Amino acid sequence: MRIDLVTLVVADYDSAIDFFTEVLGFELVEDKPSLTNDGRPKRWVVVRPPGGGTGLLLARADGERQEAAVGDQTAGRVGFFLRVDDFEATYRRMREANVEFVKPPRTEPYGRVAVFRDLTGNPWDLLGPA
Repeated sequence: MRIDLVTLVVADYDSAIDFFTEVLGFELVEDKPSLTNDGRPKRWVVVRPPGGGTGLLLARADGERQEAAVGDQTAGRVGFFLRVDDFEATYRRMREANVEFVKPPRTEPYGRVAVFRDLTGNPWDLLGPA
């Protein structure tokens, strides 16, 4: 058993795809037309880190309630964790791509960590070995 996908509510499919593929280096696994429960068009968009693992279903906000969740899906807490093998290189590459980091990197008992915000403002931990 494994968690295959986690939904991330986004304002726009294409800008989210660009952020996750171009900036973070994820792979676009699926981008297919689909329909909402009431028959309106939407897209089924899945991105995953290279090599697989749990993917993100990028779901465009539909209605006021979902629009309010864009950028605040975990009520301001870090709710997403991106583990990398080469922390320093990834951190530099993300800084060069103008990713917003909340604080400088630090070392914790579980490894190197720096909090960054995705394109809509959700906080993530960038994690690497100690």
